[in-house]
Amino acid sequence: MEIQQKRSMRQHCALKHGILKEFLAEFLGTFVLVLFGCGSVAQTVLSRNSLGEPLTVHIGFSVGLMMAAYVAGGVSGGHVNPAVSLAMVILGKLKIWKFPFYVIAQFLGAFAGAAAVFGLYYDAFMDFTSGILSVTGINATGHIFASYPARHLSVLGGFIDQVVGTGMLVLCILAITDDENIGAPKGVQPLAIGLIIMAIGVSMGLNCGYPLNPARDLGPRLFTAAAGWGTEVFSTADHWWWIPVAGPMVGGVVAAVIYYLLIEMHHHRDAPEKPHEEEEEEEDEDDEDSSLKDKYEMITMS
Repeated sequence: MEIQQKRSMRQHCALKHGILKEFLAEFLGTFVLVLFGCGSVAQTVLSRNSLGEPLTVHIGFSVGLMMAAYVAGGVSGGHVNPAVSLAMVILGKLKIWKFPFYVIAQFLGAFAGAAAVFGLYYDAFMDFTSGILSVTGINATGHIFASYPARHLSVLGGFIDQVVGTGMLVLCILAITDDENIGAPKGVQPLAIGLIIMAIGVSMGLNCGYPLNPARDLGPRLFTAAAGWGTEVFSTADHWWWIPVAGPMVGGVVAAVIYYLLIEMHHHRDAPEKPHEEEEEEEDEDDEDSSLKDKYEMITMS
C-alpha cells in the first residue's frame, strides 16, 4: 500500500513540462552556489578574519559551483549563470526560447541564496554593524553579497576584467563538456568546473573579486537594496553595478565564438559507416538476385 501511495503521489505531483523541471533545477543550483559562496564571505568578514581568509572564500565558491552542478546538471545542465546559458544559446546547445526561463530562475535562486545567508547570520550582522548596514566604511558588509571594485580599478579596467574572467570560465566549461575533446567523465565534470573557479580566484581576484556571473552578483545586490543597505549598493563606485552584469555576458559570447572557431569547428567527424551485418545482408541479396537471373537465362535458352 505504501509503495502504491508513493507512486500515486509521485504521479500527481511530478512536473510534466520539461521547462518547469529545468527552471526549478536552475533555481536550486544557483541557490546552492550563492549560499556556499556568499556564506564563506560572510563568515570571513563577520568573524573579522578569525574564521576565514581569501583562500576559504575561494574554496567556498569553488565547492559551491561544484555542488550546484551536481544538483542541477542532470536536469538543466547546471548553468547557474546567464553568461553560460547565453554561450550555450550561441552554440546551439540551448534553445533560445528557454533562455529567459533560465535567467529568471538563476536570478531568483541567487536572491533566495542571499536571503538565506542574511537570515543565517542575522545576529552576527547586527553585532558587527550595530544595526547600520552600509557598503563603505570600517564596518561595511555590502561586499559580502555583491562585488565592488578596488580603488585602483577604472570602469574600463573592470569591464575588461569581467570579459576576460568570464571568458576563461566559459571556455574551460566548453572544453570540459566537449565529448570530442579530452573532456572529463560525466560524474567528474562538476569537480573540474569547480577547479576553474579556484584557478580564477587565485589568479584574477584582485580587481573586483571575480563575480563572473550576472545572477550571482545582481541577485544578491537587489536583496541588499531591499534588506536595508539601500540604493547605495547601486550608486557606489560610480554606479559600478552594471559592470558585473554586462561584462560577463560579453565574455561568455566571446568565449563561445573563440572555442567554436579554434576547437569545435575542427573536430574530425567521419561519415557514418554501414554496420557490418547490413553489408552482409546486402551481399546476400545481390547473390540471390544474380542466381535468379542465371536460372531465368537458362530457361529462356532452353
